Amino acid sequence: MSDSPARVAHIGVAVTSIGAALGFYRHVLGLEPGRPETADGATIVALPLGDVQVELLEPRDPDGPVAKFLAKRGPGIHHICYRVPDLDRALERCRAAGYRLIDEVPRRGAGGRRIAFVHPKTTAGILVELTE
Repeated sequence: MSDSPARVAHIGVAVTSIGAALGFYRHVLGLEPGRPETADGATIVALPLGDVQVELLEPRDPDGPVAKFLAKRGPGIHHICYRVPDLDRALERCRAAGYRLIDEVPRRGAGGRRIAFVHPKTTAGILVELTE
């Protein structure tokens, strides 16, 4: 095990219908969804899975990032979110190392948490979200 304070916070999964996707999580894994939230043009439903959450992301805005992802790639893993102890410091490290940031400064995401995204072209094709 690593001594790193960074942890996986959640995995965002783009779906065309949260209602249709919930069956697997409820009936097979026995998870109960949280209350729906809206952020970044999508409805988000979080499902607790141990210390990590799975967030189902259903587009509400046809021009939003989740809708664009679904149109281009279809349903699947949209992003991985890592919890870091100091988001501002993590973004400084990204800049210093040459990582392309989608969010130059933190903004509010689901649950009112401060978040920032790192572009997948600089993270081995994975859209990375950072949060505190």
